[in-house]
Amino acid sequence: MAVLSILTYPDARLQRKAEPVQAFDDALQKFVSDLTETMYAGPGGVGIAAPQVDHPQRIVIVDMRPKLGEDCHGLMVLINPELLAWEGMVVGREGCMSVPDFTGNVIRAERIQVQAQDVFGRERSYECEGFEARAVQHEMDHLDGFLFLDRLVSRKTDLFRRKNYQKSR
Repeated sequence: MAVLSILTYPDARLQRKAEPVQAFDDALQKFVSDLTETMYAGPGGVGIAAPQVDHPQRIVIVDMRPKLGEDCHGLMVLINPELLAWEGMVVGREGCMSVPDFTGNVIRAERIQVQAQDVFGRERSYECEGFEARAVQHEMDHLDGFLFLDRLVSRKTDLFRRKNYQKSR
């Protein structure tokens, strides 16, 4: 496994629309392992999308256990994800490994239902709420070339300089 380099804003590659995954093979499993390791290596990393590491495929990984403990789905590998349903809009603070210096207030659905494939191509469905739903929506935005900066409530009042975090050992 390897930690991959993360693209950072304003890199234009972050604006590309990702392509669907077609081949569910050993190369995909290795890439997903590397992407997962990259997510865990980041400070506060609970999600990552393939386009963030210059891999324009529709792959998202979310693991809320570092923030929510066991009160979540655990590690979710979402390949070719689709948002099937959403309800209840709420404003919340978001950060991003591709925008390391800022956080911002973004409106997202409070509850969602998402369908995706796993690394073997099997269909999976998840119902998420709260912070977990926010993380899934945030990562899925990367697949369509959007950053949380594109969804700020107001650039004038809802963009904040990020605090500096020391990675714990």
